Amino acid sequence: VQLVESGGGLVQPGGSLRLSCAASGFTFSNYAMSWYRQAPGKERELVARINNAGGATNYADSAKGRFTISRDNAKNAIYLQMNNLKPEDTAVYYCVVVMSVWSRYWGQGTQVTVSS
Repeated sequence: VQLVESGGGLVQPGGSLRLSCAASGFTFSNYAMSWYRQAPGKERELVARINNAGGATNYADSAKGRFTISRDNAKNAIYLQMNNLKPEDTAVYYCVVVMSVWSRYWGQGTQVTVSS
């Protein structure tokens, strides 16, 4: 299993970023996918989740109305469109797949910094 995130960077408050995650090594269309984040000094938290077909999504309260998770099963990829970014969104963002109770895979993460 390999998950490779991209698209992070430095953005001003109110700006937008689109994160991507390229997945390989498993049958992508069989699994729900998630974005997590970890801010300095804080625990990792779930940001958004999308089911295997892309028809159902869930968001953390902090992401609702600003972030949109999507996926393209033909490209084995998921995305996180982040709008109206705030300084508190600064974190490393991770792409995650949970295959069973015993197996959860994380990408290497991509840094998002929101600062003026």
